[in-house]
Amino acid sequence: MLDERPENAVDIIENISQDVKMAHFSKKLDTLQNENELLPMYEIAEMQKTLFLQGNLEGADQELEDEIAESSLPNVMESAFYFEQAGVGLGTDETYRIFLALKRLTETHPIQRCRFWGKILGIERNYIVAEVEFREGEDEEEVEEEDIAEERDNGAIEADEEEEDELPKAFYKPPPTIPKEENRTGTNKYVYFVCNEPGRPWVKLPSVVPAQIVIARKIKKFFTGRLDAPILSYPPFPGNESNYLRAQIARISAGTHVSPLGFFQFGEEEGEEEEEVEGGRDSFEENPDFEGIQVMDLVESLSNWVHHVQHILPQGRCNWFNPVQKDEEEEEEEDEEKEEKGEDPDYIEQEVGPPLLTPISEDLEIQNMPAWTTRLSSNLIPQYAIAVLRSNLWPGAYAFSNGKKFENFYIGWGHKYSVDNYTPPVPPPVYQEYPSGPEITEMDDPGVEEEKAFRAAQEATVFAAEENEETEEDEKLRKMKMKTSKNKIS
Repeated sequence: MLDERPENAVDIIENISQDVKMAHFSKKLDTLQNENELLPMYEIAEMQKTLFLQGNLEGADQELEDEIAESSLPNVMESAFYFEQAGVGLGTDETYRIFLALKRLTETHPIQRCRFWGKILGIERNYIVAEVEFREGEDEEEVEEEDIAEERDNGAIEADEEEEDELPKAFYKPPPTIPKEENRTGTNKYVYFVCNEPGRPWVKLPSVVPAQIVIARKIKKFFTGRLDAPILSYPPFPGNESNYLRAQIARISAGTHVSPLGFFQFGEEEGEEEEEVEGGRDSFEENPDFEGIQVMDLVESLSNWVHHVQHILPQGRCNWFNPVQKDEEEEEEEDEEKEEKGEDPDYIEQEVGPPLLTPISEDLEIQNMPAWTTRLSSNLIPQYAIAVLRSNLWPGAYAFSNGKKFENFYIGWGHKYSVDNYTPPVPPPVYQEYPSGPEITEMDDPGVEEEKAFRAAQEATVFAAEENEETEEDEKLRKMKMKTSKNKIS
């Protein structure tokens, strides 16, 4: 530039400066094609863009109109409107995207009823949870597959036992395995789908097993947001994060899903005999004659709220299962054998919990703190306010009611409130591996003096034995001589 002295020297310098700045922010790649960087937010936006695409509904036939009228999709935005008055929610934008994601779920699965259960927070990613109920007969194939898998496992175990009959048997008897509850009953009454973000594919959670609920009560783990993440804990948890998530959902639902008194009622078909056998009714129906409860009554008295999800027993099931249940003949034979041996016959007391539609006023307190807190959404305009219910046992669980409508919602880490800090349980005492006795008790090695004394004692015993043998032989010879001499005299 100094030699040529162009007229637009400033423009040329500006272009050179711009190229240097651009080179600073560009990647130095050795590949032939540059890599297009895809930001996570852009990837999520691309997936969520498909949620806003809809088909052309003009000229739809009567069948499509009937299908839309009988849709199982819940009105999430209406519930979010009420929860927003209570100061709870996820925001309008995220709620609407979840609404569209639930719409896709109901379109791709044979779902009869769908509900937005809530959101469980995780360290890396969160879980959006949908509670669904399949149509009649749609979930039978999966049950059959699970049963076949269980039969195969049992057959493999029996084959291993037959091959290993010669090995020594342990004295320890493991506790009996409690079977899981069938679909549409107890803890497996509903099916749950989860996803990390609206637009990502929904993943169905497996059915919950009693052992998973029992161990989930003893541990406390943060969720990572990855369903295949292992659960490293003591006691060992039987499953991965998907199983732990399903167990926590069952516990939260059983403890926090409530409704106004009288909204549900028991059906007339169930009889007293069934109630006695099952230990309580496990189904209900919506009351068509429900006229609603005043909002102030819902706020002032906890007796106007009831649990509409079955209580989970310490066994890990809603309906108690007797692990020692056998035929009458087998029971009589075993009782006779145990009476002969002087042992007490096996007997397990049945676990009983609060029945369905029990008022929440009967819930146990937490160190003089009630399990629930009620308030009005607005004290300035109470005539248009709604009743808000917050759980102190499960922080993040809320419910609202305007007298006739109600809804339950959860947003939190999936942990139960505890007064003290979490402490892992103490390991159980060590079992005795073999019967202890003098024949298997280890002893100290003998010293030199003890060995000499032992050898001298052995030699003395051997010498005494030899002398006894010699004396016995001498006596025999003397007796033989005496007999021969008598014979000669005779």
